[in-house]
Amino acid sequence: MLQRYAWLSVAAALAAIALKTWAWQLTGSVGMLSDALESLINLAAALLALSMLRLAAVPPDAAHPYGRFKAEYFASGIEGALIVLAAASIAWAAVPRLADPRPIAAPLAGIGVSVLASGINLACGLLLISAGRQLHSIALEADGHHLMADVWTSAGIVAGVALVAATGWHILDPLIALAVAAHIVITGFMLMRRSFAGLLDAAIPAAEQAEIETVFAEYRGRHQVEFHALLTRQAGARRFISFHLLVPDAWSVERAHALAEEIEERIRRRVPNAILISHIEPISHPASYDDVRLERW
Repeated sequence: MLQRYAWLSVAAALAAIALKTWAWQLTGSVGMLSDALESLINLAAALLALSMLRLAAVPPDAAHPYGRFKAEYFASGIEGALIVLAAASIAWAAVPRLADPRPIAAPLAGIGVSVLASGINLACGLLLISAGRQLHSIALEADGHHLMADVWTSAGIVAGVALVAATGWHILDPLIALAVAAHIVITGFMLMRRSFAGLLDAAIPAAEQAEIETVFAEYRGRHQVEFHALLTRQAGARRFISFHLLVPDAWSVERAHALAEEIEERIRRRVPNAILISHIEPISHPASYDDVRLERW
């Protein structure tokens, strides 16, 4: 499922490259050229996302017993870096034009072609962001944000070409290109920061932790049990959750195990793609509380 969306991104990037290159050839605008250069980076990013999604989908094995789900973070982080690279390429193309502004040829035709390419990127970008959030895939979501950065770039370039055509101020073309470059740098750095947090074993979102606490509260009320040492982390779409279940001393192992399995299943229903590990301890034994510090370390 995830890889199908990635292939859609590849197709959108190829279409955008063809259309934006055509728009640049029609107009000679440095803004249109920078837009086409960014689409080349979009294609590289889409292929990277596809390869990392395929790697993340490989089943766990003896060498990687927890799977390869963090591969998505590499895709997202590199996409953020590529967005920054795209901004640098725009600036590289635009700065020389500040000293040597040039007229733009066939602005209406170039604008029309660029708008068509942007429409493709807009539709694909919104779809990828929605699918990434729904399927908990940071790689898809990052690819969608990358395409949306391209849409913003194109919008700025089109506005620049239109203003140049309307006013005759040729210097507006490189100035707007530089403004767009500055804007998309922010998106790139945000993606990189989020990816690095994932690689550092960040906890699952607060809303999902609240779902776990809701389950714990329910079972505290129904049974004479307690919980501690809750630890969570996320790797791509996967959520890893561990906790200690403290049960009455008189309970049999079978009864305690059955309750732990029930609690784990309830959490899986509330937290998608969760892998759970629970540890059972006697509630009145002092040694059961020696590891409560795990909640803070």
